[in-house]
Amino acid sequence: MTIVEAIKQVTSGKDLNSEEMLSVMNVIMSGQSTDAQNAAFLVGLQMKGVCTAEVLGGAAVMRALSTKVEVENSPHLVDTCGTGGSGSNKFNVSTASAFVAAAAGAKVAKHGNRGATSKSGSADVLEAAGVNLEATADQVAASIQQVGVGFMFAPAHHSAMKHVINARKEIGIRTVFNLLGPLTNPADAPNQIMGVFDASWIPILLEVLKSLGSNHVLIVAAEDGLDEISPYAKTNVIQLKDNKISEIVIDPKELNINADKFDNLVGDDAKFNADKMINIFKGEDNDFSKAVCLNAAAGLIVNESHQNFADAYNNARDHILSNK
Repeated sequence: MTIVEAIKQVTSGKDLNSEEMLSVMNVIMSGQSTDAQNAAFLVGLQMKGVCTAEVLGGAAVMRALSTKVEVENSPHLVDTCGTGGSGSNKFNVSTASAFVAAAAGAKVAKHGNRGATSKSGSADVLEAAGVNLEATADQVAASIQQVGVGFMFAPAHHSAMKHVINARKEIGIRTVFNLLGPLTNPADAPNQIMGVFDASWIPILLEVLKSLGSNHVLIVAAEDGLDEISPYAKTNVIQLKDNKISEIVIDPKELNINADKFDNLVGDDAKFNADKMINIFKGEDNDFSKAVCLNAAAGLIVNESHQNFADAYNNARDHILSNK
């Protein structure tokens, strides 16, 4: 399928099957299409509504083209990569939670990128904090093994993404790539916390993750619009564990979170967010810290080190407040 044929099909409201998506994604990711064509396809796909076959086909191409990170003894390896695109311009909660979960004993292969629709994506805030985004796959693997956490900068592991960077930046809206990023972990982490900007995506993502062989996944969407576990409102969680799907609700009132107000999670540029992140690692207790601990707790659940969410949350809080 050519890119022009794909544009015509999605703009007429017709879904692509997985083979057609594989074909057009290979065209895009090999640089055979222009920025204008890529933008037209991405916008058309978004307006039509992305189907399961399209997400699965896209994920399969990106996984096949990625530079892998080989981690030994990886059954309990965790990723905290979410879809982004919530438009809330909050602090980098899932990024900070990766470090707290690692401090509490998890092995975290954190996958992420620069912000496409926000001031500060995970790569931006980590770069501002001094992380080397150009680390090799072997260096990332060593970091995961030795200190419990490694960051996989998407462009370094998905070099074919360079062909869509301009289109994504210029159109400035969430696209299918917001969904594909969390599905294409270069270390093939089988366990994951995935925040989504819209709960309607959850059934599609679950179907794709099952097809990709994931083990334990929590997909979260908070009732206040956060694409994280929220310290302010109930968060609806769909769990995929051992190919079985169940529903969970995390209520901050039941956990006695006592967070103040949503505005306290609003961030700014990468340097501002990095400073805030480092401050909570030093023991600062605020809404950001509580949100981070909630999401770190989810990481401790999927890596099977905790069975009870309250215990996992309290463990994460202890690690922050005691400077562990």
